[in-house]
Amino acid sequence: MTRRIGFTGDVMLGRLVDDRQRSRPVDAVWGTVSDRLHRLDALVINLECVLSARGRQWRRTHRPFHFRADPDWAVPALERAGVDVCALANNHVLDYEEVALRDTLEHLDEAGIARTGAGETIDEALEPAVLTVDGSAEEGDEYEGGEGEKRDDRGLELAVVSFTDNTPEYAADEKSPGTAWVDIDVDDEQTRRRVREALERARESDPDLLVASLHWGPNMVTEPPDSFREFGRWLIDEGVDLIHGHSAHVFQGVEVRDGCPIVYDAGDFVDDYAVDAELHNDRSFLFVLSVAPEKRGDGTTWRPTELRLEPIEIDDCAVHEASSDAADWSRDRMRELSSPFGTAFERDGEALVLSLDA
Repeated sequence: MTRRIGFTGDVMLGRLVDDRQRSRPVDAVWGTVSDRLHRLDALVINLECVLSARGRQWRRTHRPFHFRADPDWAVPALERAGVDVCALANNHVLDYEEVALRDTLEHLDEAGIARTGAGETIDEALEPAVLTVDGSAEEGDEYEGGEGEKRDDRGLELAVVSFTDNTPEYAADEKSPGTAWVDIDVDDEQTRRRVREALERARESDPDLLVASLHWGPNMVTEPPDSFREFGRWLIDEGVDLIHGHSAHVFQGVEVRDGCPIVYDAGDFVDDYAVDAELHNDRSFLFVLSVAPEKRGDGTTWRPTELRLEPIEIDDCAVHEASSDAADWSRDRMRELSSPFGTAFERDGEALVLSLDA
């Protein structure tokens, strides 16, 4: 049966979000999107904060913002949403120094939430998040094997690697904790070597779907630079099935290469950030990838068939299904930003749908 895997932009649970959550139910941060999250077979997020009650603010270099959430509510909230993977290669995992990063790693591990992109050393930061995405047969599911073939309900094997080009002072090395930092440049030998090492580790699990989650580029930029487009296409050529981009706080266009989607930036999913009246960083989508089984030879392979963009908006430090006006704006904006890539969406209810069938 088809598996539905959700991807979000930045999930920042600190500051005012943390304050609000101390006086409301644990899952209130997911607002009216909670049921949609529960219906997914897996959920991958960029966690834009640390989960800790310890540490002091990073002062070794100038950092204007520091994000930390109380794990007593934040970890249960991630569990309630069904978060399966946290990408940690970003510019906030050392906001409260090493002790808070270590707490974050420990809390996620204890909750059974897979993580990638940060660790005690660069070796750990390069380790992929690997999980089996199970599903249950539902009415209307279609099996694409031949007539008389037995349905294969084995789980889909998902592997996620995570990198960032933000905040090089947070980069892990052989002895120090931090992020899987790279320069977004396909001509850089060290970048190619580091990325290929992570991809090779991910392939050891023989994944059916390989995802690269990238926290790249500056804030409030609506279009990816040529270097990002080149890097994203190179990753697809290296065997990645989906690029999950984030960092700009506003969504960018979607490109398809060889049937594989490149989400250049998924925008924000929940936070307390000031809203730009023109760029609307409070509006984005829940990106849902459908992956279907297909009988080939003696086994079953999986292939992405559809990317569905479900409009959301942030209000009162929580994520909600977008209002009619906000959804209209987001759909029009996504079409405008994706058009230069030759990407055309269909409309299905409030959502935009992109067919990935060859």
